Amino acid sequence: MRLRFLGRLGPADAVTVGNAALGFLAVVAATVDIGLAARLVLLGAIADGLDGVVARKYGGTEAGPYLDSLADVATFGVAPAFLVAVVTRREWGTPASLLSGISPDGLLALAGLLVPALYVAAAVARLGLYTAYDTKSDETVGVPTTLAATIFGAIVLTGYRSTETVLIGFHDAGFLLALAAVLTPLMVCDVVYPDLHAQDALVMGVVQAGAVLLPGIYGRGFAFGLLYLALAYLVLGPVVYWRR
Repeated sequence: MRLRFLGRLGPADAVTVGNAALGFLAVVAATVDIGLAARLVLLGAIADGLDGVVARKYGGTEAGPYLDSLADVATFGVAPAFLVAVVTRREWGTPASLLSGISPDGLLALAGLLVPALYVAAAVARLGLYTAYDTKSDETVGVPTTLAATIFGAIVLTGYRSTETVLIGFHDAGFLLALAAVLTPLMVCDVVYPDLHAQDALVMGVVQAGAVLLPGIYGRGFAFGLLYLALAYLVLGPVVYWRR
């Protein structure tokens, strides 16, 4: 018996599959350490950019675009949504309390499940449309899932402390839930985003690596820088980012 993928997948595909594995690890980590989950999502974003570099150097395969979208569903769709669901459950509990009567916490707990579910659905729809129509274009329609997940990861790392069980300030459950509610329709809207140029993607990757790897205040500084870059591209990318 011979493994089917031998000889059919290339080095870039191996990086892509690694990205999917990071997404799974981020989901597991979210149950015990929100900060670690955010770091794994950002590592997945680095891998997502790296597989393109490897593909340009060593060549891609026919399976590459499909593997890329499948991996992105795990790391940039399911993992951030699960992170939000975990934080909201810690804050408001489960919707089971609604069985004994309507309460604000019960309704918020219900939203803490429904909004992340819609986020995953939007990510899957967006990635399917991207694979079908945008892979050969220098532009993409809707907010990229990688960008949305990067915003989540950066926000968590700017305010998270490993000794805390919930986030505080604008990183709390309500803020993350609202952010997911905003990003969900943006992923499937018709706003056109130009692809990042190689040098800009490299800068983003370096800042992501700093946010992931550096400890304490240094890592938080890089996380703030990453958040600034991601929000700038989110808001200004369709308007002023220079195209080829």
